[in-house]
Amino acid sequence: MPYEIALGDRAYSSWSLRGWLLFERFGIPYKARHARLGSDAFAMLMRDFWPARTVPAVRFPEVTNADSLAIAEELATRHPEAGIWPNGPAARAIARSLAAEMHSGFLPLRRACGMNLRVSYSEFPVDEEVTANLGRLEAIWAYAREACGGKEPWLCGDYSAADAFFAPVAARIAGYCLKVSASAQAYVDAHLADPAFRRWRAMALVDGADRLEYFHENPRRDWPGAVTLPARAIEGGVPENAICPYSGEPVTHLMELDGRIFGFCSAFCRDKTVADPEVWPEFAKLHGG
Repeated sequence: MPYEIALGDRAYSSWSLRGWLLFERFGIPYKARHARLGSDAFAMLMRDFWPARTVPAVRFPEVTNADSLAIAEELATRHPEAGIWPNGPAARAIARSLAAEMHSGFLPLRRACGMNLRVSYSEFPVDEEVTANLGRLEAIWAYAREACGGKEPWLCGDYSAADAFFAPVAARIAGYCLKVSASAQAYVDAHLADPAFRRWRAMALVDGADRLEYFHENPRRDWPGAVTLPARAIEGGVPENAICPYSGEPVTHLMELDGRIFGFCSAFCRDKTVADPEVWPEFAKLHGG
């Protein structure tokens, strides 16, 4: 049976992204339940995950856990084969230390630059405290790579929970055009190119209306991640497939890509695919076939 995980707005909830990556990136079965932060639906969702008050929250068979770092440790205990933490003791200790520092620190950066996966600013002035946070990130990222002898791009060898914890930081650096060293920027770019991160962002782009409190009046630029394939939603046509590649349900919504028409069971399934077609394995099988 898959675990149930409660999550908030995909575009704005950085802790939801961390929690989701712990399942998606490490191949652990899950059923995600989403609600917009602060809504009545969110309050109802939290009642189903009592005593949790925040997301992510996970229902294990015996207990509900509502802290992202505790969730990472519990998943690592229950699924040692998943590789959530590095195998080597030194790399594992460093990864845990970095994840814990992210979990409790970098408050100036988090307060000044709330995660918003729907926009990137071409300029965004920051104060000395945020600049100091960026310097600390550069230092610990460089330390981890040197101490672990890991290959680029991840911090402690293969992708680990530490990288999942820093994914929203990468999103903030990209979204607010924050200046970091070349090595740190390469780490950010690795997150932006990661298929799991791109899947989350594709869903974030179509997950409800904009929340204006997360936007600023600063000049904007294109999102600095990968250029996506030119898909578009369409109203009419004959799709190649009769059932949705994700749900197996009958087709009701259409998309065009490369002169071909594909069908999906809902606007959400279609629109997340339009947002970034090449990162969805289910659609890749259909498109490649």
